[in-house]
Amino acid sequence: MSAVSSGPSSALEFVEVSADDPRSIELIAEVQAVYRRLYGSEDDSPMSSAEFEPPSGTFLLAMEAEGHPIGCVGLRRHEDHVAEIKRMYVRLRYRRHGYARAMLVAAENRARLLGYTAIVLETGQVQPEAMALYVGHGYQPIPGFGHYRCAPGSRSFGRKL
Repeated sequence: MSAVSSGPSSALEFVEVSADDPRSIELIAEVQAVYRRLYGSEDDSPMSSAEFEPPSGTFLLAMEAEGHPIGCVGLRRHEDHVAEIKRMYVRLRYRRHGYARAMLVAAENRARLLGYTAIVLETGQVQPEAMALYVGHGYQPIPGFGHYRCAPGSRSFGRKL
């Protein structure tokens, strides 16, 4: 676990777990519900929980001081030295407190530890807050990739570490 300052009076801890952990499953179900509401369907990108296991990946839960999970972020291998962020999610009541940025930094730090030199991710144009977070953190638009590379509303971003 590692603690990250997340606001004036609280600490955010990151716990590495399996993507099959019950807490992970609960958060993934929540983010899939958001996708159904925003896009009309779940994210059906091919993936398995094994992709988020070390040494090429990780799945992090962001935990508030009382030990409740407030969000998650997965990291998997995209190419030899490039990681992909998947399932980045912050529960609604915890938004606008800097937690998403702290989760992004934690994922980038873990990617560096795993030997990656760049990160890519996908989001959708109906998620302007997510796009603003990524651009504000130094991510640049890149050509589409992966399962949604040809989807008209998909937006891909990347950043060197």
